[in-house]
Amino acid sequence: MRLKTSLLKEPKHRELVSAVGWTSADELYSCSDDHQILRWNLLSNDTSVLVKLQDHIYPIDLHWFPKTLSGKKQAVAEIFALTSTDGKLHLVSKSGRIEKSVEAHRGAVLAGRWNHDGTALITAGEDGQLKIWSKTGMLRSTLAQQGTPVYSVAWAPDSGRVLYTSGRQLVVKPLQPSSKVLQWKAHDGVILKVDWSAVNDLILSGGEDCKYKVWDSYGRLLFSSAPHEYPITAVAWAPDGELFAMGSFHTLRLCDKTGWSYSLEKPSTGSLFSLAWSADGTQLAGACGNGHVLFAHVVEQRWEWRNFEITLTKRRTMQVRNVLNDAVDVLEFRDRVIKASLAHGHLVVTTSLQCYVYSAKNWNTPLIFDLKEGTVSLIVQAERHFLLVDGAEVYVYSYEGRVVSSPKSPGLRMDILNSQSISLSNDTIAIRDTTDERVVFLFEAQTGKAIGDGRPLTHKIEVVLVALDQCGLSNDRRIALIDKNRDLYLTSVRKLGRAHSIYKIGSMVDTVAWNDSANILCGIQDNQFTVWYYPSVVFVDKDLLPKTIFSKDSSELSRSPQIVSYVGTQVTVRRADGSLVCTAVSPYPTLLHEYTGSARWEDGLRICRFAKDQVLWSCLAGLAMANRELSTAEVAYAAIGEIDKVQYINFIKDLPSKDSCLAHILLFSGHVQEAEASLLQANLTYHAIQIHINLYNWDRGSGVSGEVQNPRRHGPRSQTEVPAGLQQRGNQQEIPAVL
Repeated sequence: MRLKTSLLKEPKHRELVSAVGWTSADELYSCSDDHQILRWNLLSNDTSVLVKLQDHIYPIDLHWFPKTLSGKKQAVAEIFALTSTDGKLHLVSKSGRIEKSVEAHRGAVLAGRWNHDGTALITAGEDGQLKIWSKTGMLRSTLAQQGTPVYSVAWAPDSGRVLYTSGRQLVVKPLQPSSKVLQWKAHDGVILKVDWSAVNDLILSGGEDCKYKVWDSYGRLLFSSAPHEYPITAVAWAPDGELFAMGSFHTLRLCDKTGWSYSLEKPSTGSLFSLAWSADGTQLAGACGNGHVLFAHVVEQRWEWRNFEITLTKRRTMQVRNVLNDAVDVLEFRDRVIKASLAHGHLVVTTSLQCYVYSAKNWNTPLIFDLKEGTVSLIVQAERHFLLVDGAEVYVYSYEGRVVSSPKSPGLRMDILNSQSISLSNDTIAIRDTTDERVVFLFEAQTGKAIGDGRPLTHKIEVVLVALDQCGLSNDRRIALIDKNRDLYLTSVRKLGRAHSIYKIGSMVDTVAWNDSANILCGIQDNQFTVWYYPSVVFVDKDLLPKTIFSKDSSELSRSPQIVSYVGTQVTVRRADGSLVCTAVSPYPTLLHEYTGSARWEDGLRICRFAKDQVLWSCLAGLAMANRELSTAEVAYAAIGEIDKVQYINFIKDLPSKDSCLAHILLFSGHVQEAEASLLQANLTYHAIQIHINLYNWDRGSGVSGEVQNPRRHGPRSQTEVPAGLQQRGNQQEIPAVL
């Protein structure tokens, strides 16, 4: 990936350009020390003077009012904030009329920024003050005052905090007066520019020490660049939070969100004082010190899936290469490519107006349909359908171009959804709430309606990543969560009347991904590459979980690697330096999942005997118990030496009734309440009491007896759960008497 830059032969401005701002993907405004504000039309390549400012007004910063989240334009959205060296803040309309000018600061107003919903504007001055204004230009408050100039300012994603520079330090100040201020030394020189991504919550800074750095919102350093030749004068996050651009003297660099560099350009621009991304994230504009306005667009993006490699060669052209036979296809588009995704045998490409769906079997005849509204910011694919996120809504489409559903959830900010906060499977959509990150909304993919009783999944702390498994029946759908403590949890999407259970299956987990053809989970856990061959075993027999995990050292992956994909038996990992590393995973667990999914239990036994691997036998034991295949489970448990469980399975097989057998299978998995309920429903009251006697759960046993004698009395049910194998018994070799 790189930036393709373009400059006019002669600059349109006579003096240095101080700031630039996009109104649409094809219209840009620039302001300069020559007192002019120019309008640039990229479709017609025309440049016109919007307004000629008075001679004493030297503009410094320009920021357009943000578009409303619903996608509807308001009249107030047609204005921009302009700051100048005379200490004034100007509100200028799109037609060039100065709607309002206010005395804002003593000395120059160095920065002005609208918050994300357009309800407030903050200005930073040479006098060291930060002031908050209403959208009509009325002063609300003075947020901070210090002895050094504030060169740059940025809003937090929730618009509840403000990031600003203080010499060599960065300061995060909440709007609430009583809240704690976060401050830390960030650079060895004066910090000149900052930006805060609304999507990934990461902070970007550049200073006179010639370095740019990436921080999290707690002030922890994630990346620090090597020193450049000149101070870093401009930084800007792309709208989707995946990329950022950095500008210096004769230097423009495109970087990944983790800090490493995609490309380095050396345009003849002088210093780049300001950088601005278009709303679709495909174009970049820069304000240059020699009067030029620099334009750049992102090319050579690359997508891979199995034996196909796709490259965006031009703004409207893609090249498809089959690495097996070196066959090359060229895909042409009517408009500029904005987003693309390649997975599950399909390529989905969105332009500014249309969506193209290609099948990997035929690259010549795509399915094309018009997009409803907005610019697509995210594409997520599953086997049967794909999901598009635009500025207003979430849409699920089939690969035939039919709208499947459009889930609605009030309060969701579509502009900050990313691949870590949304997940899709054949039957389920999971979306982390944008206002309360502990909450995960679950929807039916076919209807867009909330699953079950409509209540979302609520975790105890903030969730960082959500991931749905891709295979199997909808009733067995699982969702993996990573929270801010880096703990990995697994839970069922559909409760089916049972108590909602969430199990912790890992700690110190940085990244995870599900396999595309089997419900196998891989991740980076505490500098170990870890594969959970059957993570759902926690719902069947928690003791088997450690025996179904494969781990190996991942020190060669360096610090903070990210899993890009897990397709077939190959895991692709991106290291911290940007390089891709492929790791192979054993094919036997995938085959085992395939055999058991189609009830080929003899084949499953055969492959375990061939591989002679305890991990495989443990997976087969869990899969067999989950499918109530007791004969296979008996053989598998015997192979891993779980003799007490073999005896208990034999006991279950000898039970006279199906209801009693089902209850003891539930009891084997630790679901005491469900076992009791199934027995009581079948009028096997004595059996239900005997279960609690065998567990020494006397209170609940007498409670069941009392309920039978007095049906109107409903005692509280015990919350007791036992692990597989009934470890709560005093003697683990003791087997309950045949009922």
